[in-house]
This record gives sequence, C-alpha cells and structure tokens, in this order.
Amino acid sequence: MINRVLIRTKVVQNLYSYMLTRPERTLASALKDLDACLAKTYELYHYLLRLPVELTHIQAMRLDEARNKYLPTQEELNPNMKFVNNRLVKALAENEQLDEFAQEHTVTWNDDPIFERLMLDKVLKSDLYNDYMADDEDSFTADSLLWQQLMKQVIIPDENMADAIEQRSLFWTEDDLELVGQFVCKTFRRLAEGADDAILPMFKDEEDSDFGKQLFGAAVTLMPESNTLIDGLLEESRWDKDRIVLMDRIIMCAALAELRTFDKIPTAVTLNEYIELAKNFSTAASGKFVNGILNNAVKQLRKDGVIFKS
Repeated sequence: MINRVLIRTKVVQNLYSYMLTRPERTLASALKDLDACLAKTYELYHYLLRLPVELTHIQAMRLDEARNKYLPTQEELNPNMKFVNNRLVKALAENEQLDEFAQEHTVTWNDDPIFERLMLDKVLKSDLYNDYMADDEDSFTADSLLWQQLMKQVIIPDENMADAIEQRSLFWTEDDLELVGQFVCKTFRRLAEGADDAILPMFKDEEDSDFGKQLFGAAVTLMPESNTLIDGLLEESRWDKDRIVLMDRIIMCAALAELRTFDKIPTAVTLNEYIELAKNFSTAASGKFVNGILNNAVKQLRKDGVIFKS
C-alpha cells in the first residue's frame, strides 16, 4: 500500500523536521520516527477501511430502534435495507485480516460517537446515498461504487474528518487522507472484483520496505555535498542562496541522494517526483525553480562522472 510516491513524501517531511531539530535529534532517532510515520500511515488505511462498517452498524441500529418504537410508521416497520445490507461493507466486516489488524491496533471510531453521528448524517443526506437507494441495480459492483464515491466526495473532503484524524495522530494530515484514500478506493474495487489479495500489504516487497530508510540515510549523509552543488548552481544562475526556502533545499537534497544512490530508478522518474513534491509542499514558484536546479545538477553530475544512468 505504501508505494514510493508516498515514501518520498514522508522522507521529505521527516527530513524537514530533522533539519529543524538538529543537533538534539540523532539520525538514529530520525530513522525511528520515519518508521513510525510509515506504520501510522498504514494504520490510517485501516481506519478508513473500518469506517463504512461502523457507520453502517449505527444506521442498522437506528432502523431497528425505529422499528421497535411505540407506534412506528409503515416506513419504519418496513425500511429500505439496501444501505445496511451493502455487500462491500459485509466483506469488510467479515475480512479476517482486517479484523486481526483492528484488534491488534485498536482500530475503531466508536470512541468518537459525535464524529460518527455527524459523518453518518452527511452520508445519508448526500445525493450519492439517495441515488443509490433509488436505483434498482442490486450488485456488489454498485455497492462498492457507492462507498468509493462517498469516500472521495463526502468523507475525505469533510472538515470533521480532517479534525478527527489529526486528533488521533500527529503523523496524520489532510494530505495523508487524500493519498491513503486512493488506496482505500482501490481496495473497495478489488473486493468487488473478488480479488484474494484485495487488502493491500504495508509494502509491496522488501525493496520498497527498505527504500525509505536508505533514502533518508543517503540524503543526510550526502547533504553537505548536495548543498555545495546546489549553491554552486545558484551562483551560476545569480540566485541568492540565502533566499531559498528550507523546504526547496531539502527536496533537492533528497532528489540528489536518490539520483546518486538508486541506480535502478530512472533519472526522469526521480526528477518528476521531486518537482511534484516541490509544487505540493513548498511555494508557488518552487516547482519551476526546483526543476531548473535539478536538471542542471544532473548535467553536472554526469559531467563529473558521478552518475551514468539515463
């Protein structure tokens, strides 16, 4: 689930924190924090997978209470059960892998009943819910599509959702919601397709598992050399190095470390990824600036015989 795009993001964020807290913070402690950050990201994936199950359970209890109240209406006696019988939710609730993780890490929203009530009310008031309940199509695909759309259009953009996750962990941000939400929707689709491996592992393989630690360590180790290269290129371009924001410099140092350390990753892939990070996490002009400096840095590293890959 945690791919290299997400790993690069977490490495840059943790490098920024590390640079602000030196020398009190050691490289070993920073690497430990990076591991914890990635683990918490995987935990957020499970929290989002758990949410449909718990919201549906609350709605089922509401319908049952209405059915058993004094003098219920005909609609309350015979409610439309399509939402609470959703096949995707049933598959999530019965998945042993998800249940085991939830038990081990105490993944539940039940400790925040106000949030659950507010989120369920927004789901039930949405056009997506009303269209789903009125549609005659009754299939696992339709059930899965509902929750994919709810996740993208109702749940993740909601301010209460952002507040709820930030209260649960210092490691979680709105940006994490959007990134992890993509993998949650992918899991919903795969469950509807009947995939045996629908629940994504934390890392695809051991190589990805080690990527973050190796990249972070290389970025710190090579930072003096990377900064010397960057400063030289800034002087050539007549940029004042003291005006460069710290995040831009950290992004470029991480990119240069990746270029020099990971021979199998094409140069274009590395450049594109870090230029996007600059656009997303730094200033409005950072994408263009980082693009220019990194492209010149690649030319210099090739000229000096430091890198040879395409």
